[in-house]
Amino acid sequence: MPREWDATTYDALPLPHLEWGRRTLDRLSLSGDERVLDLGCGTGRDTVALLDRLPGGRVVALDGSLRMLDQLRARLDGRPDRDRVDITHADITRPPLPVRGLVDAVTSVATFHWIPDHAALFAGVAAVLRPGGAFVAECGGLGNIASVSAAVDDVLGPQPAVWNFAGTEETERRLHDAGFTDVRVALLPDPARLEPGDQLLSYLAVVVLGGQLERLPADRHEAFVRAVADRLPEPVVDYVRLTISATRALG
Repeated sequence: MPREWDATTYDALPLPHLEWGRRTLDRLSLSGDERVLDLGCGTGRDTVALLDRLPGGRVVALDGSLRMLDQLRARLDGRPDRDRVDITHADITRPPLPVRGLVDAVTSVATFHWIPDHAALFAGVAAVLRPGGAFVAECGGLGNIASVSAAVDDVLGPQPAVWNFAGTEETERRLHDAGFTDVRVALLPDPARLEPGDQLLSYLAVVVLGGQLERLPADRHEAFVRAVADRLPEPVVDYVRLTISATRALG
């Protein structure tokens, strides 16, 4: 089953995801009446940004975390356009995607590095995207959080893979194989500096290290996060983002 998140704390942290979302949506050309899939919508920051860009359209918000979706519902509460969001809880690591009918565009922010099989993922995206539709996304890419990964291995020893940080060549190949054209993929170093102490510890625990924490007993969580933080050369998460833009082939 998909991992649950501490959605309330997640939303309270100084997330670089805000800028990642803005950059990703800026690569999506919209006329305003489309139906757009927000894949891995989380607490809905990008869902709301999409709504503002779609005065006559709809957003399909899909995520595997019930707590994240509850936070999305709270964010939408009171908005007059709330009924233009279709919220779906589903495990997006297991294709096919549970989307009824075709969508005009697909977007995703900070999700795909949690999905082991990118070839199956891109095929699933292509299956719900109309021919000619745009696909824009970003996620952790090759080299992402290398210092954090080294610190984890230093604390726990070599670990089974938790993240899938893909490179540009393999991503381009998988997109073409899934039926996409106009493929543009790049790696963008984008380190995030945090306040040392509580902010860094909370960020690591809630945003970065959840995959390791769910494998450890609860009484080891705090010590593990602190040990990882102590091994970082500075209070920086050394992000490298994989950016994706592509078009669903017409043929």
